[in-house]
Amino acid sequence: MTQTILLYEFFCSGGLFARSDLLADSALRQEGLAMLAAVAADFAGVPDTQIAVMIDARFRDELCISGAQFIEVISSEAESELLANCSKRCDWTLVIAPEFDGLLHQRSLMVDGAGGRLLGPSPPTIALAGDKHATAQRLTAAGVPAPRGWLVEPAGRLPEDFPFPVVLKPCDGAGAHNVRLLTTRRDAIDHQQRLARPGRLEPFISGSAASVAVLCGPEGNIALPACSQHLSTDGQFRYLGGACPIPPHLNERAQRLARRAIDALGPVVGYLGVDLVLGDDPTGGGDVVIEINPRLTTSYIGLRAAVRENLAAAMLEIASDIRPPPCRPSPRPSPEGRGRRLSHASRRVEFDSSGAMRDRGPV
Repeated sequence: MTQTILLYEFFCSGGLFARSDLLADSALRQEGLAMLAAVAADFAGVPDTQIAVMIDARFRDELCISGAQFIEVISSEAESELLANCSKRCDWTLVIAPEFDGLLHQRSLMVDGAGGRLLGPSPPTIALAGDKHATAQRLTAAGVPAPRGWLVEPAGRLPEDFPFPVVLKPCDGAGAHNVRLLTTRRDAIDHQQRLARPGRLEPFISGSAASVAVLCGPEGNIALPACSQHLSTDGQFRYLGGACPIPPHLNERAQRLARRAIDALGPVVGYLGVDLVLGDDPTGGGDVVIEINPRLTTSYIGLRAAVRENLAAAMLEIASDIRPPPCRPSPRPSPEGRGRRLSHASRRVEFDSSGAMRDRGPV
């Protein structure tokens, strides 16, 4: 029996009608387009699967997926109505949107409220993971290492004894949106006064930046190969892309910590990204979780080439619980079968934030 998947990506599927202030951010839209094109192509390759793609009518010519049904959006009102009405007629809906200003949470609520089935975390899980301060507190309470931090109000006082350098970021930010590295108290106060909403102050953690995507379902989760993260060195931590795989001993540490972080959220479905910093301690004693992204991330573009597997098909299989997922949460991934193919990279790849991918050959 054929199943139907509805795909929605905020910057390409009509979200910019309501947020015209973001129209000028071509980098974010390019990143969104790259993710949407990649996951749409993968779903189109799943047997007995039909995909429907919501698309901003202004950008219709920028996306071409063979066999896909395109649903054109011409206004903010149409975006909301189509997302609700189409999601309840489809078997699954994948929502990709940034966390800031509640954009991801609001659209997931539209799907959930209409009776649609999210191929991703539930709205309460998105609300938790979308709040960086609440996430860090949940991780710490579960024994998962995360930076200690303070909630900072725009008009409040900064803690007196906080060690510099520090990182100040919005609690509901996405990626490096409005994140700053601050080296003096004066800089921290100046940046705090420019906050539009509560932020989180935490110490700067040195080490190697990495990310791990985790496919989640009712019967267990599987961590994909860890990717290194390339971040700008201007104190704004702008995401420039990444590479996969990383050295095996670092990959094992990163995957193990990412699974612990996802387990701390409780039951979850879909594709989530865990951002980490791996410290110098070879035992992993200095490794910390920086944040959890409750959605598809740009690393998908590189990972789909690195593992040589259809990640959309794997996402559906694990979320649907058609059969036991490739592996269950454990200190190490399954040593054989599909679980091993998903957990280990077979190709060396590099990718940038716009979605450009370079295949560097077999591992």
